[in-house]
Amino acid sequence: MSEQLAKELQLEEENAAFPEVVAVAEGPFITGENIDTSSDLMLAQMLQMEFDREYDAQLRREEKKFNGDSKVSISFENYRKVHPFDSDSSEDEVDWQDTRHDPYRADKPTTTPKKGFIGKGKDITTKHDEVVCGRKNTARMENFAPEFQVGDGIGMDLKLSNQVFNALKQHAYSEERRSARLHEKKEHSTAEKAVDPKTRLLLYKMVNAGMLETITGCISTGKESVVFHAYGGKSTNEDDKVIPPECAIKVFKTTLNEFKNRDKYIKDDYRFKDRFSKLNPRKIIRMWAEKEMHNLTRMQNAGIPCPQVVILKKHVLVMSFIGQDQVPAPKLKDVKLSSEDMKKAYYQILNMMQRLYKECSLVHADLSEYNMLWHDGKVWLIDVSQSVEPTHPHGLEFLFRDCRNVSQFFQKGGVTEALNERELFNAVSDLNIAADNEVDFQAEIEALEKVNEDHVQKHGKKVSAFPSDGDPPIYDE
Repeated sequence: MSEQLAKELQLEEENAAFPEVVAVAEGPFITGENIDTSSDLMLAQMLQMEFDREYDAQLRREEKKFNGDSKVSISFENYRKVHPFDSDSSEDEVDWQDTRHDPYRADKPTTTPKKGFIGKGKDITTKHDEVVCGRKNTARMENFAPEFQVGDGIGMDLKLSNQVFNALKQHAYSEERRSARLHEKKEHSTAEKAVDPKTRLLLYKMVNAGMLETITGCISTGKESVVFHAYGGKSTNEDDKVIPPECAIKVFKTTLNEFKNRDKYIKDDYRFKDRFSKLNPRKIIRMWAEKEMHNLTRMQNAGIPCPQVVILKKHVLVMSFIGQDQVPAPKLKDVKLSSEDMKKAYYQILNMMQRLYKECSLVHADLSEYNMLWHDGKVWLIDVSQSVEPTHPHGLEFLFRDCRNVSQFFQKGGVTEALNERELFNAVSDLNIAADNEVDFQAEIEALEKVNEDHVQKHGKKVSAFPSDGDPPIYDE
């Protein structure tokens, strides 16, 4: 390839890349007939202007090459060196991107002077003008909480009346308070498979004190509590009981949304009647945990298989773990037993219900296959926080409901020796109520409860009979 052909190809490529090259070398270098060239200052200014023009031409070429066909272009206007007196720069070449002013940026409304009006005569405008007030209200929406989306009302020249602005202001304030309440409620209440900061602090103190070695995780969730598994540590005091190797931590939920009928189990119980406060859920939860602790202690003293109470701190109850190696014992509804084991479990439960009623003076009040565990070849009772005494205004009703649940479960399980609910009720309570049908039977139960309630009101409430020995320590701090 000859040198001439190579130069021609290179020239064609340059013309294709820079089609608008400004020819600065054409014509005379200095034009004008009346220009005085004897002044060095004038020559220097003319040379500088010519250099600036060449620089700006090269800058335009680089800008065009850099942007290409992109819809979003980058301007090099700030790097230009055109002098203010340069007459070659026309207004058509400068678009809005080359200016310091953004026409899409909304101007804030002008403020009214302190005197309260502007203008004179017919053109006077007071601070109560509808348009002025509307624009001011739109600008004041920027002071709302960040969570309250107001949009770009100023850019749309939106005019809000005082009535609309006040309604929006009140709504924004209400939403801000509601958000704060929800956040506070979340921080101060236990949730599903979680605990609030105060509960976590109680658990941390137990671990730091050496009472618990470590907390492994959640093993069960219910409508009233969350149960965690933990490995036991060592006793902090000499008088404390021996902490079992594996423990179950029952954390009672501090909200009553999922279990709103707790009050009927505790407000009529003579042990807690004077301390019941429906207006303070926190106190109810602590009383609920204390109630389960005392009920478990009664059952343990009577020899009924149940979790052993270790310690109670506010609404956190630490008990022995029914199971092995972090695996909890299965519920009676989940385990598949042979006919012999099913029959054995039935007679164990019958014996436990009789001892619970006569020796512990308690009614479980929620006895079913969901609250009975099968471990080491025998049945264990759990969840006795709602248990009440037979003298409770609804104690016999709760007992009859327990008998119905137990009877139906074992009859469906194929235990032919299982008694029906009325026979089981008489076997547990020794009341020997005779009735041909269930309606008359329940009527007799209600009549007995009425007589018992009148007797209690006439002779006064019973004195609490909690055993003084063997109760676990209670800590309020």
